[in-house]
Amino acid sequence: MIYETMNPEETRALGKKMAEEARGGEVIALDGDLGCGKTVFTQGFADGLGITEPVTSPTFTILQSYTGGRLPLYHFDVYRIEDIDEMDEIGYEDCFYGEGVSLVEWASQIGELMPEDTIYVTIRKDPVRGFGYRKITVLRKDEK
Repeated sequence: MIYETMNPEETRALGKKMAEEARGGEVIALDGDLGCGKTVFTQGFADGLGITEPVTSPTFTILQSYTGGRLPLYHFDVYRIEDIDEMDEIGYEDCFYGEGVSLVEWASQIGELMPEDTIYVTIRKDPVRGFGYRKITVLRKDEK
């Protein structure tokens, strides 16, 4: 499925809509360049789960957990992962295979750990279409 958003508010709203449909156990891989809107999407997702605390990119902590909503949200930023074994140290399996939803920025860094039923969300900018424009593609692994 392909979505087009024209501003951060629409990108956030798409994340919120996806969260409202979440049942728990989903792993979502977020892909896109720096500044493309991965964190904005995640903030909308958190809002859709009823999480009220501020959501920021976990660039230096690798994992931020939010438990104040309808489902727990595990927000990973694995950009700085140098050795895949670091994911074991974080306890990623408890998040990926638990009751909550895991959103993983830069998931290609840990591709072999991504579950078979991962949902892939790719966010791309196109300056020709406008500063706020985003093309957001949502696919399951078997659709890739």
